[in-house]
Amino acid sequence: MNDATLIARLFAHDRRAAAAFYQRYAPQLRRHILSKIKTEEDAEEVLQDTLFSFLEGLRDFQQKSSIRTYLFSICHHKIVDYYRRKKIGHFVFSQMPQLEMLVSPLLSPEAELDATLVKEKIRRVLGRMLPVHRQVLMLKYLDHVSVEDIAARLSITFKSAESRLFRARRAFVELFISL
Repeated sequence: MNDATLIARLFAHDRRAAAAFYQRYAPQLRRHILSKIKTEEDAEEVLQDTLFSFLEGLRDFQQKSSIRTYLFSICHHKIVDYYRRKKIGHFVFSQMPQLEMLVSPLLSPEAELDATLVKEKIRRVLGRMLPVHRQVLMLKYLDHVSVEDIAARLSITFKSAESRLFRARRAFVELFISL
């Protein structure tokens, strides 16, 4: 079945065409993704994101390239998004003492744009957080206050401060990923 026929049958919600599409392209995509992402679970998630994005964008596909080229282009973007999310999740609270360091001077205009977008996204996330979570994150990562001093400032126990910080980090990451 050629690309044009496959697209037409996918538009018609033909289950056989969907199965043929999956059998033809999923193994190729999976191998490619696994060459870039080492864990099976993460690779499977990127594969599913790629296939879902393809089906969502099918109406925009103008057949100026092959389905394979279009799919691999989407896949490339999904892999970049995966590493961007992974990098942000890794750096936001574990490697960088300040949120601002995420947007330190970078080499390329694309990286500078990414840094600006990340900085703005961090501001939006902080703005949407519960005030108690925002407060503890800002104390810890912007003001460099120790957990012990956070506990004293907030008149709570050390364990409560640790728990609050843990919940705030988790809330931040969940909001960050969802925006």
